[in-house]
Amino acid sequence: MQEILLLLWCNMNISERNTPTLYLLPVPLSDTDPHAVMPPKCIEVACTVKHFIVENVRSARRFLKRCSREIDIDTLTFSVLDEHTDPADVARMLDPMAEGHDMALMSEAGCPAVADPGALAVAHAQESGYRVDPLIGPSSILLALMASGFNGQTFAFAGYLPVETGARTSKLREMERRIMRERQTQIFIETPYRNNKLIAELCRVLPPDMKLCVASDITGERQSIITRPLRWWGKAHYDYGKTPTIFLLFS
Repeated sequence: MQEILLLLWCNMNISERNTPTLYLLPVPLSDTDPHAVMPPKCIEVACTVKHFIVENVRSARRFLKRCSREIDIDTLTFSVLDEHTDPADVARMLDPMAEGHDMALMSEAGCPAVADPGALAVAHAQESGYRVDPLIGPSSILLALMASGFNGQTFAFAGYLPVETGARTSKLREMERRIMRERQTQIFIETPYRNNKLIAELCRVLPPDMKLCVASDITGERQSIITRPLRWWGKAHYDYGKTPTIFLLFS
């Protein structure tokens, strides 16, 4: 019986090794040397995989060149998966895997498939029985949460807040209730040019003793991660107008 189980285990492992892999390849959050913020495994995958699903071809090519100047970019294939992609077109992007090739999925910045359209490609890979290998790399959500001092046991990422003022205020009130009732950290982002306006709005809508963490240019040369009550932010001088920033609220 033990010999049969061992044989089945070996066959399963051999089958898995022969199955094409979709690597979830992180990208630096800022204009940083990839070798400084990413493990060797990520660099290895970037240098060896020939077929990519990316959010932006230009930035993907630039990232790969920074991983190694030995990469022949012109021999690689790129499929674009962004917010404008028709979901019906995603399955065919995995065609190289059907031919036995490994692929890599890359976001514009950070970890792919988290608050990112790349999740559709991962879903198709799972449905098709391919291996999915998430690689270690920078995540603005987790890095900001780690440095905020807020509750890391229960938290929610809301993405972008509603644009319309009334809906936006309602969403902030809902976040406030979750913070007070569930002790749940609330995390969200904004288009960089609206960052300063958002902070002012938070100070106007929410209680002054609620805490706000503003995490800007994470892992970059101008990284700034500050947690203070909203009453402090209401009097502070700041300018996050052109920098990717993530916001966290807690009490």
